Amino acid sequence: MNRRKKSSALLQQILFVGPSTIFFILIMIIPFFLGLYYSFTNWNGVSSKIDFVGFHNFITIFTNDDKFRDAFSFTARFTILGVILTNLLGFLLAYFLTKPLKTRNVLRTIFFMPNVIGGLLLGFIWQFIFVKGFAAIGTATNLGFFNLPWLGTKGTAFWAIVIVFVWQTAGYLMVIYISSLNNVPKDILEAAEIDGASRGQVLRSIIIPLVMPAVTVCLFLAISWSFKMFDLNLSLTKGGPFGSTESVAMNIYNEAYTNNRLGLGTAKAVIFFIVVAIITSLQVRFTKSKEVEA
Repeated sequence: MNRRKKSSALLQQILFVGPSTIFFILIMIIPFFLGLYYSFTNWNGVSSKIDFVGFHNFITIFTNDDKFRDAFSFTARFTILGVILTNLLGFLLAYFLTKPLKTRNVLRTIFFMPNVIGGLLLGFIWQFIFVKGFAAIGTATNLGFFNLPWLGTKGTAFWAIVIVFVWQTAGYLMVIYISSLNNVPKDILEAAEIDGASRGQVLRSIIIPLVMPAVTVCLFLAISWSFKMFDLNLSLTKGGPFGSTESVAMNIYNEAYTNNRLGLGTAKAVIFFIVVAIITSLQVRFTKSKEVEA
């Protein structure tokens, strides 16, 4: 009888978990290990001839690839600003939209909508806004902000990508923060109010420590989104002007599929994966240590 129950349970597990496990192995695990193998070769992605070159690709990247270093510098600066601004805006929106406002549901929908739009489409829309829309407003109002060459210089193109990224992703983080803020115990807030605590003190000493699990998730998401940013980069600037806004993801793509050096491109991807994995692991470990229970 016990053997029959065990066999039935095993069959159920295979039926329900088996297909997803097989697809996960085929789509994620096998390509990952193939990428590790190709990073030690000089394969161009087309030829049937694959030569093993050892650590030559990695040595080339660290000693003779200024474009990759510039791309990493741009991505690091973009990630720092993107993570901070996205989380600040997402938390502020969530904080005010958990107040008893009549239009809060409508406002939540409006702020979340940019996240629904695909990155490429969103980038082309904002490209039109920066090039045509802002120029028209600048001509009509003569305001310097709208007359800036937003996609034409290194500095303004960088900020253009940051603005669009924050505008797109803050709404998603807002939803996570709203859920966490709604779970803050009301009796604790009422006790603090009775004790005479100010709104700033309540926010700093009660609300933020209690929503730290949401902060952990939101920081993790924002870091991974920022580092992996490709679609906005492609549709807004294509890495220009003069490669000044080329992200690491775009640099890897260009190396593998434009320059036909897939071995070198996958080596860059391996380095990129290791760096992102280390940073996100440290972030999760740090913010987890700050979490408290109500």
